[in-house]
Amino acid sequence: MASTDTKTTDGRTGSADDDRQTASVEAGLDALETGVTGRTSFRQTFVGKILPPIVAVAVVLVVWQALVSFKIVDDPTKLPSPADVGGEFRDAWLEGRFFGYIWTSVSRGLLGFLLALAIGTPLGLLVARVKFVRAAIGPILSGLQSLPSVAWVPPAVIWLGLNNSMMYAVILLGAVPSIANGLVSGIDQVPPLFLRAGRTMGATGLKGAWHIVLPAALPGYLGGLKQGWAFSWRSLMAAEIIASSPDLGIGLGALLENGRNASSMSMVFEAIILILFVGIAIDLLIFSPLERRVLRGRGLLVKG
Repeated sequence: MASTDTKTTDGRTGSADDDRQTASVEAGLDALETGVTGRTSFRQTFVGKILPPIVAVAVVLVVWQALVSFKIVDDPTKLPSPADVGGEFRDAWLEGRFFGYIWTSVSRGLLGFLLALAIGTPLGLLVARVKFVRAAIGPILSGLQSLPSVAWVPPAVIWLGLNNSMMYAVILLGAVPSIANGLVSGIDQVPPLFLRAGRTMGATGLKGAWHIVLPAALPGYLGGLKQGWAFSWRSLMAAEIIASSPDLGIGLGALLENGRNASSMSMVFEAIILILFVGIAIDLLIFSPLERRVLRGRGLLVKG
């Protein structure tokens, strides 16, 4: 079928088919831009986000109970039943120790992470923007990031003793390299055009770093923050397990070590579950909303 010729406003000749295709493309782009404007219903939220983890937890509990009930693992000192672990949670709750375990570790972890953030951010900017500094300490930061955090516990105990300062030192040594390297990676991915445009508008020095470099490097920086928190949390657990002391209180790491010393697998499982729960909760409450906001601000996530 022959296409019908039309004449454009600038005098060029086109076809009606081309006009229809252009209109179709524009309509598709408009649909992508508008996306889902209404609020997601509770049913959609429940089916898409709440139900899957509930099902996963239920499957784990069923398999766990089956291993115990069918005596596939018939030694309770190796694998306690879910009811035994639930009893540990109940006792901790009734005795008022439950939130104490969590708060002791979470307060240390968050404060240590904030200190690491205050140190790692300017350090990452310095490494990314000054070639001599990058050549001097860039490889050292990468090496420190790959070093197991548990390796810092013995020297920290020797240097600082069994106190909270030792805990924070281990957290900083574990988290600062990750935060700094994440920022360096994000800055390396900033298009040079952004930097040139910033300099043209007078955004140089600290002003350019604050208004141009950091916002443009935010996705990589946020990835470094998430990894920095993971290193902070793991470093703290290692410090609490190895350097336990009554003066330090009983955090989740110390609870895990107490369970090992008492040969109580129920207590060990209680500590592991709480450590896992805190890690997931911090990610869902802090980092996931930040990540969604950054992606949405860059048009990479439709608001719905």
